[in-house]
Amino acid sequence: MKINNVYQSMGLSPEVIQFAERIEKRLKERFSDIDRMAEMNQLKVLKAMQDNQLQEAHFAGTTGYGYNDLGREALEGIYASLFHTEDALVRQQITCGTHALNVALSANLRPGDELLSPVGKPYDTMDEIIGIRPSKGSLAEYGVTYRQVDMLADGSIDFEGIKAAITEKTKLATIQRSKGYATRPTLSVAQIGEIIACIKSVKPDVICMVDNCYGELVEELEPTDVGADLCVGSLIKNLGGGLAPIGGYIVGKAEYVEQCAYRLTSPGLGKEVGATLGITSQLIQGLFYAPYVVASALKGAIFAAALYEELGFQVFPSSGELRHDIIQAVNMDTPEGLCAFCRGIQAAAPVDSFVTPEPWAMPGYDSDVIMAAGTFVSGASIELSADGPLKPPYTVFFQGGLNYAHAKYGIMMSLQSVVEACDIKL
Repeated sequence: MKINNVYQSMGLSPEVIQFAERIEKRLKERFSDIDRMAEMNQLKVLKAMQDNQLQEAHFAGTTGYGYNDLGREALEGIYASLFHTEDALVRQQITCGTHALNVALSANLRPGDELLSPVGKPYDTMDEIIGIRPSKGSLAEYGVTYRQVDMLADGSIDFEGIKAAITEKTKLATIQRSKGYATRPTLSVAQIGEIIACIKSVKPDVICMVDNCYGELVEELEPTDVGADLCVGSLIKNLGGGLAPIGGYIVGKAEYVEQCAYRLTSPGLGKEVGATLGITSQLIQGLFYAPYVVASALKGAIFAAALYEELGFQVFPSSGELRHDIIQAVNMDTPEGLCAFCRGIQAAAPVDSFVTPEPWAMPGYDSDVIMAAGTFVSGASIELSADGPLKPPYTVFFQGGLNYAHAKYGIMMSLQSVVEACDIKL
């Protein structure tokens, strides 16, 4: 059976199939560049595992307190080697990326300190951690103040504004690599290095922490290679490779990672406890798969950008720009367009494909949000997913795809849904 016949049997019209084929043919060179980067990062991951003498015995789980868990120690050694850092905290007890960020911030800030964001307001779920929106247990409740420097109108970094914002109270700078629910450019590793150098030129002892979610293994270097003191992320995004069922990581200087361990568990216990319950092999094997899973997600993002760009939609970044994370934003212009896009992604899922996503008041957000994610791991945005807040310009944020074939089909299904809902002619 010809593949186009299979596509039609799975809900795609000949017009959408042909349109997508034309777009995809233009992208071969970009895809080849991504494959070369994936090969480089695959070798880095492999070397980290070899350098830490990974062995079958490390896959045995522990229960209870988890004392003397050799697999946990090996896993954290692998992460420290991969990121070229002094230490790492990689735990399934970290429930999500937001939790990892909260652990890192609350562990290294004290009453009277000030937190600085040099790239504008962080992602919405950080509002209540910081105290931008009042919440129980926020940093503001503990006497930590907050200051931010917005990026300039053209999306560039306001270095002079950053220098002016640093005071004697500035203790930690949080640098969000990805765009979150915004259309500002994602930061490259080189730009992150420039921001860190700027901050430390004014006050060298400021802890520079990078929210690395969605950016891991996209470039040859990571933020810790350009001066980041801490780097934080989720294992159900890039580095979990689709196999990690939960977890987060914090890598960086030993003194700051140690503080994080005491905050995650308890003063006096730190890294010595935390049972692995038999999932160490999934976390390590997921990391091994991660470079090519990330490459598949990047190809899907570029394909989506090119497809919607051709139809006149605003896309961020454009299909021709270098990528610094796996997220693709498309301004759908109407709530109908946003919801149609998400319905198409959901219909392409291996799990819950029959479900129709609806907007809802999701905790941590200031407006209703629609999410499409028929994933094997609940909420895993390295798997094919899309979401966006129901507010102008009705931007959808697309990410993931454990393999390119699935990402491609999902994007085509999103287009099919948008064409039907918004009466678009191809």
